[in-house]
Amino acid sequence: MGIISLWVQDFRCFGEALLEPDPSGLTVLQGPNGAGKTSLLEAIGWLATLRSFRGAGRDAMVRTGQPRAVLRAELHEADRRIDLEGELPAAAAPRIQLNRQVVRRRSDLAGAVRVTVFSPDDLQLVQGGPAARRDLLDDLLGSASRRGETLLADLERVLRQRAALLRQAGGRLSPEVEATLDVWDSRLAATGDQVAEARGQVAARLEPLVEAAYQQLAHRGDDVTLRYRPSWDGPLADALVRGRVDDLRRQVTGVGPHRDELDLAIAARPARTHASQGEQRSLALALRLACHELATVDTGRRPLLLLDDVFSELDPLRAEALVGQLPPGQVLLSTASTPPPSVSVDRVVAVGGGELRPLGRAS
Repeated sequence: MGIISLWVQDFRCFGEALLEPDPSGLTVLQGPNGAGKTSLLEAIGWLATLRSFRGAGRDAMVRTGQPRAVLRAELHEADRRIDLEGELPAAAAPRIQLNRQVVRRRSDLAGAVRVTVFSPDDLQLVQGGPAARRDLLDDLLGSASRRGETLLADLERVLRQRAALLRQAGGRLSPEVEATLDVWDSRLAATGDQVAEARGQVAARLEPLVEAAYQQLAHRGDDVTLRYRPSWDGPLADALVRGRVDDLRRQVTGVGPHRDELDLAIAARPARTHASQGEQRSLALALRLACHELATVDTGRRPLLLLDDVFSELDPLRAEALVGQLPPGQVLLSTASTPPPSVSVDRVVAVGGGELRPLGRAS
């Protein structure tokens, strides 16, 4: 799979721009910081996932002073053409069409196009709180199948409804509140147990892939472990009963998949607190490589690879190791400098002043 063209209008700093990357090799987006290189990768990522990998809201992605942004991409897969068109109103829900059909489910979109994004912020997968690691598992779980997407949507809905009830109760357990809590607790227990089991299975499949990638990147044979750890012991239904008084007092749901953790360890040491920054960065890259590989296995197609200025954060040894592990297929790389010498570049596009200027193909 590859992108033939990307056209954006009123997206970030671009009034209008057309990107035509190399259809099957490496395209380098080169320019100074703030030129819009990452924005182009963000546009591709949004069309594939309906989310900004930078965590930006819709209003931030729409060019200042404009009511909406429009994105269009033409892709190819074997002899099949795929057209994507998205509209991002600054103050309304976005709309996206796949081959002129309105997309209503994220899994429908993932069935047509997938991306893997590497960015400097990936270090937060190791250093940051558990939410980023849960999201990593949920991205795989939710985009791999409609069942996974539905399961996660059900969990979010139940948690939202239970939280609203706890706030309305104001700390008081009236008979009406107790009866309604029983209903939501039953639904949360059923859905939560399924989500935890599914996440645990994804983590188990990722572990050997992460370990292999880490050992190559770090040039070390350390064991790497991933352990999914629920925030409760025993059946979730029993944990919700035990925590009901505290939940009412604090007006939040204290246990459930929204509180779970994915523990990462290198050589049996917690990576978040005991690994060096170099080890943590290698592990973060290994996590992305493993997710890319698992997505390829599950779908039979390699996702598009988006590298956002990753080499600026790596020492030469790790940069060379990452180059050696990049899978085949179309790659788009943003950089303010020159990529490592071992990177084989097929096309270079200069980005600056809200414009794109092809510089031809590298030898």
